[in-house]
Amino acid sequence: MKRSFKWVATVVPMFAATAVLAESPPPPPAPMTQPAAKPQAAAQAVDPQMQQVLDSFQELKPKPVHTLTPKVARKGPSAADAVKAQLKKEGKPTKPDKTGLAKVDDTTIPGPGGKLPVRIYTPEGEGPFPVVVYYHGGGFVIADLDVYDAGPRARAQQAQAVVVSVHYRQAPEHPFPAAADDATAAFRYIQENAAKYKGDPSRVAVAGESAGGNLATVVAMQQKEARRPLPVFELLVYPFVSTDLTTPSHQANGQGNYFVGNQDIAWFWQNYLGNDWKTNKDPLALPSFATVEQLRGLPPTLVITAGLDPLKDEGSAYAKKLQEAGVRTELKNYDGVTHEFFGMGGVVGVAQKAQADAANALKQAFMSPAVGGAGDATMQRGDMGMKKTK
Repeated sequence: MKRSFKWVATVVPMFAATAVLAESPPPPPAPMTQPAAKPQAAAQAVDPQMQQVLDSFQELKPKPVHTLTPKVARKGPSAADAVKAQLKKEGKPTKPDKTGLAKVDDTTIPGPGGKLPVRIYTPEGEGPFPVVVYYHGGGFVIADLDVYDAGPRARAQQAQAVVVSVHYRQAPEHPFPAAADDATAAFRYIQENAAKYKGDPSRVAVAGESAGGNLATVVAMQQKEARRPLPVFELLVYPFVSTDLTTPSHQANGQGNYFVGNQDIAWFWQNYLGNDWKTNKDPLALPSFATVEQLRGLPPTLVITAGLDPLKDEGSAYAKKLQEAGVRTELKNYDGVTHEFFGMGGVVGVAQKAQADAANALKQAFMSPAVGGAGDATMQRGDMGMKKTK
């Protein structure tokens, strides 16, 4: 797998367990005990196209990440590799689609720990365009701008927006709050310098998948706390916001059959938060612990979940929490698909639908950027309810 970027800053371990995690495979972290009283989620059929990608992934002989060191895990096959393999089977092009894009640039921007690699997708036309600051997934430990190219690329093409995909410092070499600090610094720099990228500084949204969904909403909270201009919209795709591994969706979908299992998730949290990950309640690490006051006034939000994802329930619960804080929130769940499905539009029809829904939501937000973007806690509540759709 291609790795195009190297950090400028020196990598320095920041907690005692780091050296062990970096040098040898750690013992699999034990997920929280699952109480027998909680019911299993109902069984759900796998979408046939989704199953083909899962089969292609298994043909790549992946090893569960929780059995590897972070350094080794970063080199393993990814969901993006499985999609590429499936495209080859179907006789489709495997090179990234450039339709509607004037250019795609790899560059860097300033960050609190050194330069941050970014990939900028610029649509055809004169601009100024709306802007989406995007954060990739990978549990704060693995993956990069190449692995998560499809999602931000589709956002630029379909929403006709400049999309800046941000790579951040990763754990365990750089545990929390490094990723959150990088994400916030990147948003502020891009918002303040949007004109350099043919962007409109008054129409800047945040988006992210999985761990990136965590970072996107953390950025919004940090902007509000600092009384800085908020994003005009949050797109949170199966956000990774809770350490509770006892939910029905974790019980039903967390056995390791669908790209990521509960032991992998525990491994991600342990690397990011340290050995006390089960008791950590910092809302900037775990947005599920945010208070109503911290969430009130955040921008309109679309939360996307997958029916076969261990993270499905925490995404739904976070959407409900936003709604209860008065944030205009829409929850869209897509049955029959797994974690990582969002970037699979080339081979999974459900992903194409989800991408189109996300683009439409962004376009609507960009048409009226003042709605929810000012962090005004006195907003009218009459239309602020959460819509739940499939």
